Amino acid sequence: MLLASIAAAQPLVRASKTPRLTDEQRIVHVLNRLGFGARPGDVQRVKSMGLENYINQQLAPEKINDAVADNKVKDLNTLTMSTAELYEKYPQPGQIRRQLQNRGVLPKDSAEAQDNQKNPRETPEYRQAIQDYYKENGLELPQRIMAELHASRILRAVYSERQLQEVMVDFWTNHFNVFAGKGADRWLLPGYDRDTIRPHAMGKFSALLEATAQSPAMLFYLDNFQSVSPNASRGRAQVMVNAPVQQPRRGINENYARELMELHTLGVDGGYTQKDVQEVARCFTGWTIFQPRGGAAAMAARGEDARMRRPAGTFFFNARAHDDGEKIVLGHKIPAGGGFNDGLKVLDILAKHESTAKFIATKLVRHFVSDDPPPALVKRVAAVFTKSDGDIRETLKAIFFSNEFNSPEAYRAKIKRPFELAISAIRAVGADTNGGPGTHQWIARMGEPLYGYQTPNGYSDTAESWVNTGGLLERMNFGLALAGNRIQGTQVDLSKLAGANTDKNKMIDESLKTILAGEVSAATRATLLKQVEAADPITKVVGLILGTPEFQRQ
Repeated sequence: MLLASIAAAQPLVRASKTPRLTDEQRIVHVLNRLGFGARPGDVQRVKSMGLENYINQQLAPEKINDAVADNKVKDLNTLTMSTAELYEKYPQPGQIRRQLQNRGVLPKDSAEAQDNQKNPRETPEYRQAIQDYYKENGLELPQRIMAELHASRILRAVYSERQLQEVMVDFWTNHFNVFAGKGADRWLLPGYDRDTIRPHAMGKFSALLEATAQSPAMLFYLDNFQSVSPNASRGRAQVMVNAPVQQPRRGINENYARELMELHTLGVDGGYTQKDVQEVARCFTGWTIFQPRGGAAAMAARGEDARMRRPAGTFFFNARAHDDGEKIVLGHKIPAGGGFNDGLKVLDILAKHESTAKFIATKLVRHFVSDDPPPALVKRVAAVFTKSDGDIRETLKAIFFSNEFNSPEAYRAKIKRPFELAISAIRAVGADTNGGPGTHQWIARMGEPLYGYQTPNGYSDTAESWVNTGGLLERMNFGLALAGNRIQGTQVDLSKLAGANTDKNKMIDESLKTILAGEVSAATRATLLKQVEAADPITKVVGLILGTPEFQRQ
């Protein structure tokens, strides 16, 4: 009842603005936008080094020592394993089932076996046989792969000194969205995070675009690994793909081509046509994955040329499946016989297109400045993007040092998405976390499970998608759970937050100063004051602060 009344009485709207931001407000603003919020002591630390110096430091993350975050994730073994190693160590239960059926250990599937009353998979003996096989062969269930990837994202966001790097990893992971629940992508996503997104998050957009185009995770998610020229010989194309369990679908698949232009580069109004989609799809035929589902067959066993051997789950260009005819993309002629270079030419055309500059500039300004991106700023940022050949650092610098970014109108004007809220809350109260399922389950409960968005457009970056009564109550419940040490794997010592104050006004003021830099409405403070009469008042007060409209904004 209390939470409902707070949500109803204090909607998430912008606070009244002052003529200009104070020095401390600018620091808080930068810590919230270039990172996941301030930890205790961060505001003073940035003040000591100078705000401009801090921003420039964040723009060069490779120069920042990140030993603490690196140490936090060092025991997450799946992060350093290749896709082939993940397939081997964490096999699909269905593959194990088929192996045991072939050996006669388990009964074959049949029409009768599919009957709910007689399905052998539902018996204890059946499940035990699978478990025994995993144990005897030193195997583990594949659920661990995503659990460790989730943990790594949470741990790095909480503990990394390279805060802008982590914000950009989150931004690009969402921009180039891949859904973990689709087939083999569970095994392909660790490599996507490690080898595709992270190394390119602050580099050239063209390099990031090419990396995503060749990513097995993206190729599988948008079905391009199955895209084959109708003129390709089925047998000749298939021997290269080497996926004996499922033959590639006949013909060209347009999914990746469409999303590449609509969501990754030009934007829905970027000037392309359905004919361009078809031509781009032709250019990317043959961009595929070797053993996309981790099949057991190996090139060496089939006597293929040693030069063609490669690990399962890796990208390769299958020339035999490629449409090698002439194409025309956005008015550019791509001559026949180009092979693999057809796709590279498309990526170059798109990366340099003026619509791409505008689309990326708009998304970045929306993310860092306002849900309604100021047109003048978008135009300037797009110009920098074009002039710098898509240099992401230079593009970001144009945003961070703009008048619009540093204006009172931008201050606390963005609503935190659930991932941002959870990370900022953990940082604000100085909590320790292992990044485990307990934390991720709360992020999912608030509406943003990592790698959990099914469609390619990714999670929304505007307030209207997150501000509703149900969502606000979940956020408040999260704050209370965090303050009350009721999130498994995450602990906070609130005595360090509010000191040893017994005076209720001082306790509230100290907590507000640490978490919100002292900025809170009179109505919110009055609500908090009523809670200090409750048992364990500091837990209640801190939990409610984390659930206030003021903390929801960044």
